Amino acid sequence: MHREIQKMREIALVYLDRSGGLQKFVHDCKKYNDSKQSYAVYRFVISINPSDIAELDATLGNYILHSPIQAAQIFQSVCFIASKTLSLIEQLQTEAQISILLKPTHLPPLPSYVLSLSAFPFNYTSQRFYMSEGIAIAMGTITKYTQGARFLCTEETCPFSEGFRYIRVHLPGATESATVRNDFVCSLCSSLLQEDMKFRVLGDKQIVEMIDAKVLNALKGYSNDKSHFRIQTFTVFLRDELANKMKIGNHYKIIGIPACVQHGLQATACIEVNSVQLCKPNGPSSVCDNFKYLFSLTSSSCWSFTAILANMFASQVVPPGTYNTLKLAILMSLVQTCEKENADYLDLLIVTSDTLVIDRLLNYSLCLLPRGIRHPPSSEIFPSVSKDKHGTGSASIQACSAVLAKGGICYIGDLSSYKKDKLESLQSVLESRTTTVFIPGKKYGEEADQQVTISVQTNFWSFVDSSSKKHIQKDNFLIGQMDMNLIPPNLLDVFGLLIYNEFPSCQLSSPLVRHILKKAINPEAMLYKVSQQFRMQDYEEFILFAKNLQVELSSEAENLIQGYYLASRRVRRDSTHGSTLSASALKILISLSKAHTKLSLRKKVLEEDALIAILLLESSLTLKHGKSALCITPNPVFPFDLSDENSLQQRDSYLRQCHHQLLKFIGAYGPGIHMNTNEE
Repeated sequence: MHREIQKMREIALVYLDRSGGLQKFVHDCKKYNDSKQSYAVYRFVISINPSDIAELDATLGNYILHSPIQAAQIFQSVCFIASKTLSLIEQLQTEAQISILLKPTHLPPLPSYVLSLSAFPFNYTSQRFYMSEGIAIAMGTITKYTQGARFLCTEETCPFSEGFRYIRVHLPGATESATVRNDFVCSLCSSLLQEDMKFRVLGDKQIVEMIDAKVLNALKGYSNDKSHFRIQTFTVFLRDELANKMKIGNHYKIIGIPACVQHGLQATACIEVNSVQLCKPNGPSSVCDNFKYLFSLTSSSCWSFTAILANMFASQVVPPGTYNTLKLAILMSLVQTCEKENADYLDLLIVTSDTLVIDRLLNYSLCLLPRGIRHPPSSEIFPSVSKDKHGTGSASIQACSAVLAKGGICYIGDLSSYKKDKLESLQSVLESRTTTVFIPGKKYGEEADQQVTISVQTNFWSFVDSSSKKHIQKDNFLIGQMDMNLIPPNLLDVFGLLIYNEFPSCQLSSPLVRHILKKAINPEAMLYKVSQQFRMQDYEEFILFAKNLQVELSSEAENLIQGYYLASRRVRRDSTHGSTLSASALKILISLSKAHTKLSLRKKVLEEDALIAILLLESSLTLKHGKSALCITPNPVFPFDLSDENSLQQRDSYLRQCHHQLLKFIGAYGPGIHMNTNEE
């Protein structure tokens, strides 16, 4: 056995030399040596590529993968000998003072190396490397732990009453009391050992709760997936350089050693993490053949493709041709989702008396994204703070619907059901796209209070029940304006789009009535041919492809958007408050334009895209503030039913007229703006 160990030490030295690890070790030693301070433990992180190690020596490769704690001792011996031979650290006395953390770059892509708490058995006693992935749903504040400590024999005549014979080092899964306590005894004279506090080495520790990404399927409002699975959170320990490497709500792949931590009568399964990697889902490389064929058929028009997309969308929930404006807005909001700090967000607020139908439609649409979350009324929309359940007494920030929906949609249901404080929080988040969590220091054992700012990178969907008894109708004093007394005006302004659905409940269209009745009799039935040609999975792939398109504004589209924005600010004014057009309207216009461009599978925003954006926003502004001098029709994007090719051509002709009317409006009210109104 000694010969095998010696051979593995030689291979480890060769690997460190070839991989650059030896050079990094020398550099780290220099930092310790320059400090001129003696430590109980000198800690080194060594990056390991299991494939390269296995090629050099299969035995050492197997040792690292399946006995990482013992493998670390191999590298510990190599590093100690190298340090002494090259005189790298003058203060170093014993091999026990060297602490090695092996950091694998990856693990073999085999099932036996994957750890899942939703699968049994959960082998937490093997103390070898496993790979796992999940979403960070709770994060504790950073606290201190003991990396290593020096103990001395209390018997003065004992040779171990001085020197560095007894060194305690933290091991994966060990609690603080396992590393440092007062009942250790000397192996030579059996006297009690006492810690030399001057040499204690502290490190940073952060506790994170993670959960399998499958939980996202359980948080959607509607799903075709009938499978059942068990979901359980698991505790992750991030130490030293890995502390603060995770952000709440993100999806991570981790490599670490599982362990079982005992706290009182409870045992908690946990993972000591050695490596953290952010998971970024890859979207499809193209759309399905049916969408490609439809795209080629409508290539002569900039508006027909998206019109047909909206017309036949969600045919499993509502009949084709109904709720077209709302369905177009939903598709546009779906493609305007990403995990960037300064993304173009597109929030939707729907005014309806058909809450059941709209709720079904929004639930169905959520499932087209990996991160579509339906907010349960019993939980919090935004992050909250609670005491860490592992006995540290520190604060733990709990995730919420808005954070779990990162890069997706958070559907919060009926807006009028929320109290004033919740609505104020929602308004603040919609304005800044951040939320602040306050952590009182006195309550959680800290010297000072803390404020943690968390970015909220999601689109919000909601609706207002116009038939609610709370809703008191008043006489509108402006044409086209809708009474929205239930919702604060400032909150209305920060929602990207306000949409009034086409069918009041007392006048349901006959196709919708037939659809509801047939679905009630046979929920699984495919009622329309388009449901088979363009399946839910096809739309899902389409959305994931379109949302990843990188689009940019053309100069013509930018001029049209700016011209309309400036003209509208001049027209929509009152003597008391000045312009009723909010400052966020320009961002919303750009977001709508980019969304229509993505739905059209283009990479440059054209005037035609900007026109759709302007008509949608003008319709929304009319509901909020009444008609303006632009004077559009009540349903400007879909003024009539789309039944055949002639109706598409008729719609194109109508939109060209709207474009001409818009140019005249900008020319009349835009301050010093000259628009080309060349008539064809």
